[in-house]
Amino acid sequence: FVFKLTAAKQQDHFFQAAYLEERDAWVRDIKKAIQCIDGGQRFARKSTRKSIRLPETINLSSLYLSMKDPDKGIKELKLEKDKKVFNHCFTGTSVIDWLVSSNSIRNRREGLLLASSLLSEGYLQPAGDTSKAAAEGLSDTPFLDLPDAYYYFPDSGFFCEGNSSDDDVVLKEEFRGIVVKQGCLLKQ
Repeated sequence: FVFKLTAAKQQDHFFQAAYLEERDAWVRDIKKAIQCIDGGQRFARKSTRKSIRLPETINLSSLYLSMKDPDKGIKELKLEKDKKVFNHCFTGTSVIDWLVSSNSIRNRREGLLLASSLLSEGYLQPAGDTSKAAAEGLSDTPFLDLPDAYYYFPDSGFFCEGNSSDDDVVLKEEFRGIVVKQGCLLKQ
C-alpha cells in the first residue's frame, strides 16, 4: 500500500498506508489538492465545523470516543455486500440511529450533517462503493443514511475480504493503535 509522489524539483516522497482504503483516500485527497493548485486557487483545508455551521457545543472528538464505546457505542459488525465481506464496520443507518438514541441530535437530517462532519474530519471512513461514491461528492450528502452504505472507524482493524476483482490475495492483517497524526497509526 505504498505510493510515490514526485515533486516538481524531482524529489520523491513515499507514502505507506495501513490498508487499501486508506491509500485510496490519501491519493484522492492529494489529487484534489493538485487540481486546486493547478487551477490557480490557493489550497486550504476547510473546517467542516465552519462549512456546515456546527454548534460550538459539539465536540467531534468526544462524540467519536462515545461512538467507539464497547458497551454503549456503535456495534462493529461483519457485513456482506456484492460477494465482499466487510469486517469491523457498520451501516450509515446505524450511525444515525445511534446519534438519535444518544440525544446528540434532534432529527435524522441533523444527524446527516453531524455524520458528514465526522466523515470529513476523518473520524469515520467509507467502506464499499456506495459510501465511497457519496464521500467523493457523487451524492447530495457525503454521508448516507442507508443500510447498504458501510462505514468504519479508522483505527478499528477494518478489512474487506474479496475486495479485488482479479482474485488477488487480500491481506487480513489488523492494524490497531492510537492516532498520532491523521493518516498515521502507531502499531501496538
